[in-house]
Amino acid sequence: MPFTLPNLPYAFNALEPHIDARTMEIHHGKHHNAYVTNLNNAVAGKPEENLSIEAICKSISKYPVAVRNNGGGHYNHSLFWTIMGPNAGGNPSGALADAINSAFGNFDEFKTKFGAAAAGRFGSGWAWLIVDEAGKLQITSTPNQDNPLMDIAEVKGTPLMGLDVWEHAYYLHYQNRRPDYISAWWNVVNWNEVAKRFAAVK
Repeated sequence: MPFTLPNLPYAFNALEPHIDARTMEIHHGKHHNAYVTNLNNAVAGKPEENLSIEAICKSISKYPVAVRNNGGGHYNHSLFWTIMGPNAGGNPSGALADAINSAFGNFDEFKTKFGAAAAGRFGSGWAWLIVDEAGKLQITSTPNQDNPLMDIAEVKGTPLMGLDVWEHAYYLHYQNRRPDYISAWWNVVNWNEVAKRFAAVK
């Protein structure tokens, strides 16, 4: 199969108490795994099975809805696992911190605006920090499993970090309290990984 479920870079319980082990186990092993399985089924025997997930996302308008939903789910979650980690949180530093301060005023303002994008996304979706096509940092959000790489995205760019606000990402622990989940999530953001993604784009 061309696409595979990536291993989590930490144990299921590594993000506790902010994200519980059972949620991580179901989210990774069931939800993400289903996206990979369904994506492989959707591209089997077609030219796109030889493309990277990034290339598929960038031309997503050419493909059926099954590729859009499951390809987006695979890309989004593969990124999501890497930009979290144990003993993380705090503040970014270096060039990423400077860019955030320049774009949003300061880190607290950035957190407020990003949190608003995540909390305000109706239904299921994602909030993103991206480098847009003009090379600037932007906060945006997408519905369902869409992402800013997609050619159908309202705001296009390269994702640096994304927050999953589907209920499956938090419901076991937070029920309908999405703002509490968003607040807790800042404690597991791996800013070193976000900074690496930023450096690769710049």
